[in-house]
Amino acid sequence: MGQHLRPATLEAAVALLAERPRTVLAGGTDHYPARVMAAPEEDVLDIARLPGLRAITHVDGAWIIPCLATWTDLIAAALPPAFDGLRAAARQVGGVQVQNVATVVGNLCNASPAADGVPCLLALDASVELVSLRGRRLVPVAEFVLGPRQTARRPDELAIGLRIPAQHGCGSFLKLGARRYLVISIVMVSLVAEMAGGRIARARVAVGACSPVARRLPALEAALAGQVPDAALVQAGHLAPLTPIDDIRATGAYRQAAALELLRRAVAALGDTGAMAA
Repeated sequence: MGQHLRPATLEAAVALLAERPRTVLAGGTDHYPARVMAAPEEDVLDIARLPGLRAITHVDGAWIIPCLATWTDLIAAALPPAFDGLRAAARQVGGVQVQNVATVVGNLCNASPAADGVPCLLALDASVELVSLRGRRLVPVAEFVLGPRQTARRPDELAIGLRIPAQHGCGSFLKLGARRYLVISIVMVSLVAEMAGGRIARARVAVGACSPVARRLPALEAALAGQVPDAALVQAGHLAPLTPIDDIRATGAYRQAAALELLRRAVAALGDTGAMAA
């Protein structure tokens, strides 16, 4: 069997990663059912007890979500309305027991195409902070997730948190699954929009589970700018970056149609929330 190491400090954890590649474990809600039986010889670096890496804070104009912050922590945090989409996604990550243990950063590092948090983080312009003995670096989420189960994290690096710039406006998240709760997404969309005078001043839109990685939709974002919220603004051509596949949960064609519908619902809903967000 492989080693299960529990370092007491961040410095010790980084030093252990510098020695050789190890599987980093925080909440473990995906790792244990998916990997333990398949890879019993792997070395695990358990960071769950590292101090000072759980409280969500606001520092120098940016929001910091550390690597040990759970979905429950995020739900309870006093975050601005732009985070409402991420908060809605948090309530749909498994059941309450999973939300109490699973971490926001772990969901990202797991790099599942159907990870509920990733479209929201894209729409929030989030970046991942990585640390190693060589120093620290920030990588935008759009550049961090490279493919299914693949990220830009180097073997000697630890993802210690998310940095999200100051946010204005309102956020939303819509998810389609085979049932209401405890289900892997068929399609999900996230929208963060700033309103001014009843019009969309700026929008950031992302779709998940419709391509190997969640995607921003820049053409749709440009089409929404300056417009009064209306579902008809969303056209099929705006979904060109998506490459949905057929799998056990849905066909690619169904996913494409569902993504279009969810995006239209999200944009239409801005007409109800715009006055409050202006």
